[in-house]
Amino acid sequence: MSDVAYFDALYQNEDPFAYRTRWYEARKRALTLASLPHAHYLRAWELGCSNGVLTAALAPRCAQLLATDISEEAVVAARRTLAGQPHVTVERAQHPQAWPDGRFDLIVVSEVGYYLDASDMQAMAARLVGSLDPQGVLVACHWRPSFAQARCSTDFVHAQLDALLPRVFSWSDADMVLQGWSRDLRSVAQREGLR
Repeated sequence: MSDVAYFDALYQNEDPFAYRTRWYEARKRALTLASLPHAHYLRAWELGCSNGVLTAALAPRCAQLLATDISEEAVVAARRTLAGQPHVTVERAQHPQAWPDGRFDLIVVSEVGYYLDASDMQAMAARLVGSLDPQGVLVACHWRPSFAQARCSTDFVHAQLDALLPRVFSWSDADMVLQGWSRDLRSVAQREGLR
């Protein structure tokens, strides 16, 4: 079964990962939002937007937000979730083969990297870094335990990003790892003149 067919079948249920009902997912969203070093972003991109639950949480903090997913079924669900938010665009795309133009000051890669094989993940890491604004932040969050559909590990995914950009924050537990990378190494307190 191809990746597209797998995810389209999965999204016959509009919320296959229970983003709207599981505390694990609500907590992960809250941690992701709290980790972002800026209150507002001009042009953001979320890869693997699923049904748009995280996208909807990111939207108030972004002037423009592009959300992409491999599954047409997920894209349809995300568009419903984000209806009435004209600054959010939801598109079907398979990465790293399809790629948006321009640069972003926020890129969020959540639960995507390990679905790629090692060479595609390496290529995607390089393209992500190339699409990041010089002061931007790249955030990745992934499930830690192995599972049948994973083609590479969370450690491998995050190591590809570590090899290309300085890491500016990291949080992990037994279930997930949430990390951010940026060329701008100033802390939030430094940016606000607290130190």
